[in-house]
Amino acid sequence: MKPAVKGRVAVFHPQGFLDGNNAPSYVTIDDIKAIEHMNIDMLLVSLKKVIFFNKNGLDVFIKTLLTIRSQKHISVGLCDYDHVKFTTIISFYKNALNFSLFRTEKIAELFAPSNKSDSRTVLLYNEDPSQRSAMAIELFDYGHNPVIAQSKKEFDEKKQHPDLYYAIIEESYLGIFGQKIATRVTGNAVIYTIANFLDAEIGNTFNITYHNNSLNVGFRLFIFDAHKVVSMNVHALNFLTKLASSAAEYNATICFVGLTFEKTPESFKHDLEDAGTLFFNTMDDILNNKQLLQDLGGSSPSATKTNRALTKALINELPNFIDATVSTIAMMTNAKAVKNGLNIQTLAVKESKNQFASSIGFYGDVDGIIILVFPKNIAKKACELLIGEETEDEEAILDSLAEFVNIIGGRAKALLGEKKQHVDITLPRTYGDIDALMQIVQNKKGVQVDLSFEGSNFTFFLTR
Repeated sequence: MKPAVKGRVAVFHPQGFLDGNNAPSYVTIDDIKAIEHMNIDMLLVSLKKVIFFNKNGLDVFIKTLLTIRSQKHISVGLCDYDHVKFTTIISFYKNALNFSLFRTEKIAELFAPSNKSDSRTVLLYNEDPSQRSAMAIELFDYGHNPVIAQSKKEFDEKKQHPDLYYAIIEESYLGIFGQKIATRVTGNAVIYTIANFLDAEIGNTFNITYHNNSLNVGFRLFIFDAHKVVSMNVHALNFLTKLASSAAEYNATICFVGLTFEKTPESFKHDLEDAGTLFFNTMDDILNNKQLLQDLGGSSPSATKTNRALTKALINELPNFIDATVSTIAMMTNAKAVKNGLNIQTLAVKESKNQFASSIGFYGDVDGIIILVFPKNIAKKACELLIGEETEDEEAILDSLAEFVNIIGGRAKALLGEKKQHVDITLPRTYGDIDALMQIVQNKKGVQVDLSFEGSNFTFFLTR
């Protein structure tokens, strides 16, 4: 099956049933070789004429898409599906979703670089803030005018006027994102959701590597949403008390919300409290109390336990991290980056009172931390782009800054993936107070790159 080509977008159009038995006959080696020589920006599989598919049937095409993407460095994904097909695809691939999804081919073409000159006004909504922000920045970069709905209610209201928009984007997904280990909330809290009966299996299902890297990045508040926990045994208790004890070494706090002890010995609660764990009835008891949120989040953060040396493998990937950072900020500001210097040193920040910062960790084949120090004017521009209006609300600016840095982390992850380097990323930690950041990274040596965007200084720092 040869794809149809429109401009620089190529689309496969399979028909009938994709059940893994007949699907292999659709794509041949010759077809793949032909695609390799096409001058295209995007390769898609349309599901418009597909009556039925299972995961085996889709995998035939997904394998082809990912093969071509690794060779040609182009966007790949599926398009032309309805709500039922969309939810089925999500259930098949879940957190392994590493290709894009576009509700229609028309929507997909908006994300093709070759259509950059055709400006369109589009309505955009995605319940995942990182996806929503990533799509907005892509559309903005390609010359379009995205109208970003911040809630489902707002989206439902605005889509009642379809004549105002070239396209309405929902149930779509950019494939370089999708890591959903935890949820960041206002106040730099990491929330884990646990349920049912807790036993020794929690030691296998809880991502301790991710948790430790979140501590390394600077997170100091971890909340377990335990409303759906029925009970726990002593093995789970031992794991959770050790987790709380290790968090104390970082001046971090672990809280449980909604955990009842109707079927769990009351002594377990005392053991957890002795280890430093705090208990609250509802999430609002924490999140709606700004002073408490600040206190629990570590108003006096401590540095990480050890200072790890830079490695050659990490420094070799420096260009990828710089490219991911510079290209994303350039998209936002339409300004070229000027490099003012590169040194191996401890972090040095000038004019700290006029700066915001964010850190994001990565781990896997290489591990480390990216720290970005933004002038407030650049942070405000990022916020304006992501929420669609100007604001002086520092909390809103920091929230949007975290979304923006998450996009940078996703881009870096994708660039490393193209080189067969697998990494996972933490959620971003933001700092309205640079002094708090300096306490986290004190005595850490890293690579500092001083940049400027139209006269505004910007600091990139790579460390471990």
